[in-house]
Amino acid sequence: MNSLTLSQRTQQWPQQYPRTFLVVAAAIWWGLYQSLIPASEALVAALPVDRNSHLGGALQFFFYDTPKVLLLLTAVVFVMGMINSYFTPERTRALLAGRSEGVANVMAASLGIVTPFCSCSAVPLFIGFVQAGVPLGVTFSFLISAPMVNEVALALLFGLFGWKIAALYLGLGLTVAIVAGWVIGRLKMEAHLEDWVRDMPKVHAAAGEAGLTLAERIDAGFASVREIVGKVWPYILAGIAIGAAIHGWVPEDFMASIMGKEAPWWSLPLAVLMGVPMYTNAAGVIPIVQALLAKGAALGTVLAFMMSVIALSLPEMIILRKVLKVRLIATFGAVVATGILLVGFVFNAVV
Repeated sequence: MNSLTLSQRTQQWPQQYPRTFLVVAAAIWWGLYQSLIPASEALVAALPVDRNSHLGGALQFFFYDTPKVLLLLTAVVFVMGMINSYFTPERTRALLAGRSEGVANVMAASLGIVTPFCSCSAVPLFIGFVQAGVPLGVTFSFLISAPMVNEVALALLFGLFGWKIAALYLGLGLTVAIVAGWVIGRLKMEAHLEDWVRDMPKVHAAAGEAGLTLAERIDAGFASVREIVGKVWPYILAGIAIGAAIHGWVPEDFMASIMGKEAPWWSLPLAVLMGVPMYTNAAGVIPIVQALLAKGAALGTVLAFMMSVIALSLPEMIILRKVLKVRLIATFGAVVATGILLVGFVFNAVV
């Protein structure tokens, strides 16, 4: 009975004392984060492997990066889940409906940073935007930005590489989303929507109510953690395992020869093509990016590879086929790929 009562009190604590809960949770999170390096080294030391061997280096990478990425992801998804309670799909559509192109493309791409939508949400979001009268190019700016320049990607990039790389990726991703959406809008390809999408009745986009308490926003944060972290953790483990293998066994000279600055020009388009069929997300691909950079891969090539994995994934194209005709999907892919390639070539030339 006492343990049940304690459990009930623990569950009620965030609702009864939300500010205290947030402070204590932040302190516990920081303590765990600071213990990652000594804990990972201690785990490797306890195993019958040489720390300086390929296996020892790979294990230390895996034992350190796995909890680090999961801690970063959980914290950011929780906080953004609270923030996202202000940005429901209805509110997002209301903010974009009736805006002129250009300004609306910038707004749509910026909203993509703080909204928790992924490729699996592409069809219902696309339909909702069309019904609300959001221009086609503006819709694409949002659909490119939301998975590519989201809070998960930025938080993990910041935690693993620092603010400069995170800011660089933010600027590049927003530029690709804004320009690609604007170009698609200028091409006037509304005729290449599926007929049933074009014929849907238009609806008024209402902002909706957002008068939630702090305790309710904490509940929204927990719900986001359960939904997002619960879905992506297998991709995180797979990505870190691949990154650990690259870190431990792939020779630096080999990686530099195929993805480094002195690699042939076609290595960058090849990296983009390799990223398209990969079914993963920012959480899964960033550990691979970390290992590639550590082995001497060029920054522009690696960023282009990462962007193609997230923004040009084959599963998203298949999902969008339900609402777009083949010509519009091909145009979308070509415009976004061109932007990603330009980003890669420019940064390989100047960085």
